[in-house]
Amino acid sequence: DFSPDGKRVVSCGMDESVKVWNAETGEEIRTLVGHSDRVETVTFGPLGKRIASGGTDRRIRVWSMDTDHELLSLEGNKGIIFSVRFSPDGKRIVSAAWDSTVRVWDVETGKETATLEGHTGEVWSAAFTPDGKRIVSSSRDKTVKVWDVSQAAIVARQKQAEGDKHRE
Repeated sequence: DFSPDGKRVVSCGMDESVKVWNAETGEEIRTLVGHSDRVETVTFGPLGKRIASGGTDRRIRVWSMDTDHELLSLEGNKGIIFSVRFSPDGKRIVSAAWDSTVRVWDVETGKETATLEGHTGEVWSAAFTPDGKRIVSSSRDKTVKVWDVSQAAIVARQKQAEGDKHRE
């Protein structure tokens, strides 16, 4: 994921760490350590001052780019976290996980504010719409769902196409 200013890239992986890189030179800027297992997902906040990461240890960690320290450890997911994304205003995080849930977290308090249930398979991705009022999620159950964040309710759903397989 690129930082909002395009100057940094953040990556994650099997070594339980999050790495920040200079996007122009490819030089490693810092390594953030705190996860106890493989890190599956990482993203910058909208101002580039925070990073969120999640993975096999079922925790979301929020990091400060100013101090390199972990600000929050969010617990509640009951399975691998496949996706984390900040809201456009940076005040919330949405997570998608193996436990078939989409969860919304308050970044200031660290509290879970909503659990969105409705998928019947692992949820691979979730993201806020640009206005922050809705969340779009996709799942192994071959559906895409649109959620109203304030009501924690599904407002639209679409079955994914069965169509063509990847062609070589």
